[in-house]
Amino acid sequence: MIKKIIISIIIVFFLAAVIYQVFLKKEKSAFTLVEVKRGQIIQAVSETGQVEKGEKINLGFRNAGKIEKIYVEVGENVKRGDFLARLETNDLKIRLQDAKAALSLVQAQLNKLLAGASQEEIKVAQTKVENSRVSLDTAKQNLDDAYEDAVNNLNDSYLKAYGAQNSVAVIQRTYFITSDQEGVKVKENKEAIETAVSAVRSYLNEVQNNPTEENIDLNLNRIKNELSGIFNFLAAIREACEAPSYRNVVSSTDKSSLDTQRANINTAVTNVVNSQQLISADKLSIESAELDLQTTKDNLALVTAPARQEDVDLYRAKVNQANAQVDLLENQNQESILKSPVDGQIAEINKRAGETIQPVLQDSVITLLPASPYDIKADIYEEDVVKMKIDNEVEISLVAFSDQTFKGKVISIYPAENLIDGVVYYKIIVEISQPPEGIKSGMTADLQIKTASKENVLIVPEGAIQKKNGRTIVELSQNGKVEEREIQTGLKGSDGMTEAVSGLEEGEKVILR
Repeated sequence: MIKKIIISIIIVFFLAAVIYQVFLKKEKSAFTLVEVKRGQIIQAVSETGQVEKGEKINLGFRNAGKIEKIYVEVGENVKRGDFLARLETNDLKIRLQDAKAALSLVQAQLNKLLAGASQEEIKVAQTKVENSRVSLDTAKQNLDDAYEDAVNNLNDSYLKAYGAQNSVAVIQRTYFITSDQEGVKVKENKEAIETAVSAVRSYLNEVQNNPTEENIDLNLNRIKNELSGIFNFLAAIREACEAPSYRNVVSSTDKSSLDTQRANINTAVTNVVNSQQLISADKLSIESAELDLQTTKDNLALVTAPARQEDVDLYRAKVNQANAQVDLLENQNQESILKSPVDGQIAEINKRAGETIQPVLQDSVITLLPASPYDIKADIYEEDVVKMKIDNEVEISLVAFSDQTFKGKVISIYPAENLIDGVVYYKIIVEISQPPEGIKSGMTADLQIKTASKENVLIVPEGAIQKKNGRTIVELSQNGKVEEREIQTGLKGSDGMTEAVSGLEEGEKVILR
């Protein structure tokens, strides 16, 4: 009995386990959904430094130039932010104005690309297509007219050739019935004319029975050749009429008739040649009109097509490049004014107004003795130092004062590198705004240097961002399916968050794998 109970209990537990595994246990998700939110993003550099006694600070400009004015004198007490000296900036202001104009232009081009063509531009492109169609139809009609005129010219050519044949037959029967040299010559040329006229009639019949463009082109050339032969045969007969034994025999009327027939045949040849040239010109016009029509169609398709991602990326890159140039020149403009980084006293003035100076590495303009007896020096890795500027805010944690956090600012960035174990570093000086009582030289300070920040921007976890085929993308879960979305990123925060400049909207959920 007990054995049966135990077996029953085992079976119940087994069934319960199966039900849990199949129906109740939820499969662990392979990813996490993170909502896109607005917030602040802060970029900071963390480093450790040491408290040192304050030393004289050599101040200079970051860029070369001519000193326009020096505002202070030796021994004068100054406050943080006071103007000490200024460089001439006329050329810089012009360059900045040009850079802002260039930025406005490429931004307008990007906006136009994203907006697409206006209705007016589409209408213009459509009108060009219609005009090209009309031009093509006109060219085709001109070619049809040219072929119709060519057939008329062939008919006229046959009539002129037949008229020449009849005139020659009358002259031969009237004057050249003997077998002398001139008689034989006239007879042979008369027969040649009859053969040529028969050929013209045959070619004309081909055209009438099968009036295709190819057939007309072929027989235009054939009939032109036959007419040229008839012209030469008429010339030979006219020459025989001037032989000594016939000069006074053949009447001037018949001679004039031969001259008239030759002129008629010559006109017929000219008409045929003109038809050939006109047909050739009209065919070229059709080819040109067809090419123009295709070009206008392609242009209309281009105008109405949405912007290609490659073009959008190109113009966004141009905007970024133009922005960078404006930022560079604005920074140079700001750096044209030398400000006191701390409260202190002017110890030395090493330059005068009007002098041309080199960047701070070569030329110290003013030497300042800080009012604070202590500051903090730290070595910053080369990849991080480029993010820093004078007056960057710093949070300071002193090991000796572990329960307090102090505020400070970057007051100096050394231009010369410092090799530590083969790695390039640059020394910075941080001023402690309110140093605590009891601070001593040599104390260790943990620094959190705020290099950049933005408020009220869209932020996403850096782990959700991927690089794929040269694009920056995130994955979104849409109706149970994973969708890739290309985005443009901005500032990268020190807390693992990144600014989403475009491509995402607040409230959307990205996949964090």
